[in-house]
Amino acid sequence: MSDLLDTEVLIDQARRLVAAARRAGADACDVVAVRGISVGVQMRDGQVEATDRAEGDDIGLRVFVGRRSASVSSNDPREDVAALAERAVAIARVAPEDPVAGLADPAELATSWADLDLLDPVLADVAELEGLARRAEAAALAVPGVSKSGGAGANAGLGGFALVTSTGFEGASLGSWTSFQMTAIAGEGTGMERDYDYSSVRHRADLASAETIGVSAGERAVKRLNPRKVDTRKVPVIFDPRTAASFPGHLAGAVNGQAVARKTSFLRDKLGQRIFKPGVAIIDDPLRPRGLGSRPFDGEGVAARRLAVIEDGILTSWFLDTTTARELGLKTTGHASRGVGGPPAPGSTNLHLAAGTETPEAMIRSIKDGLYVTDMIGSGVNMVTGDYSRGCSGFWIENGELAFPVAEITIAGNLVDMFLNLTPANDLSFRYGTNAPSVLVEGLTIAGR
Repeated sequence: MSDLLDTEVLIDQARRLVAAARRAGADACDVVAVRGISVGVQMRDGQVEATDRAEGDDIGLRVFVGRRSASVSSNDPREDVAALAERAVAIARVAPEDPVAGLADPAELATSWADLDLLDPVLADVAELEGLARRAEAAALAVPGVSKSGGAGANAGLGGFALVTSTGFEGASLGSWTSFQMTAIAGEGTGMERDYDYSSVRHRADLASAETIGVSAGERAVKRLNPRKVDTRKVPVIFDPRTAASFPGHLAGAVNGQAVARKTSFLRDKLGQRIFKPGVAIIDDPLRPRGLGSRPFDGEGVAARRLAVIEDGILTSWFLDTTTARELGLKTTGHASRGVGGPPAPGSTNLHLAAGTETPEAMIRSIKDGLYVTDMIGSGVNMVTGDYSRGCSGFWIENGELAFPVAEITIAGNLVDMFLNLTPANDLSFRYGTNAPSVLVEGLTIAGR
């Protein structure tokens, strides 16, 4: 465990591979070293079904020979670094040229960074994780109407990430996580319904209580019993926070620099234009303390920074790494994500839709006939055109109240129109990697019976 928490061990491992790559003939290179450990427990009906423990020690090398590049990786810490470097350089020499390939501009690299408090240094053991899962399951089964457990589980891990480049960047970060989840089943026979809840955090002290998660999962399942179908029509739809988080997620896919460069994004011509209502903001913040997606620098060593992708309803930026930025004639936004097995790619970190001013209860009261969505099914979103079609379940709104559960419904629309007609509520909380308050979207087509 001491080696795992020693970032200098990771940096030294990466330094040695950088040096080997330069000796092998690489004009430039960078190395990612990752070390981690995780434990997990799965249980059902009070009995442990499985426990697991995994450890990883991985390293990845990317080399450049002129404008040609190649990536290799290894999960064997005893592997000869010279042989690994020579293999990477040999592959690069026969790779096709890429005019935008290369490391990040040294002027963009982070030179210092704040402590984001991402590490709980004591890893939860199997007994503690089993206790969380057991208590969550017991709380769910105690909810009237819950008939059985769909299973409970808990996981924890910690690890380190180091990046060293031939241009002089050296950085490392440590992080931990603990999570647990509970799935409850209500009803009997063909009338059974299921739902779930979970908590995932960097520090165990921030976990929701096992009883809170268990009761939430049970109550959500019971509320779904005896759902009805509704007629096809066009109505306003409110998405609860869990399902509303899909909207900033869809936006992240559409503003990914790779999708824009490949012309596979329905927003590829919308930079600088209004795509949401005035006042709407969507923010990516890699510097949030204890955030699930937080990091002090990106996968190329570029300084991390807060980015308002949507500001006052206007699309202000793409998510860019160095390569996609050069391809688009722009500068990186510090959003390179990186594993050991390949080159960086742009992606979001802690993404959220900013809260509005109206309560979700007031939104519900304003609707005479509409839908309140609590669960989404499938991924029927065409990122080239923005066409949207997803199965869902939830509750029908009648005269400003949640009247009865509904299921077997499909929501159809286009994300261009949905974004323009989206109003956020004021109930934002930061529980996930991507977060949103409840949102109201006007004029969606509901396909029912």
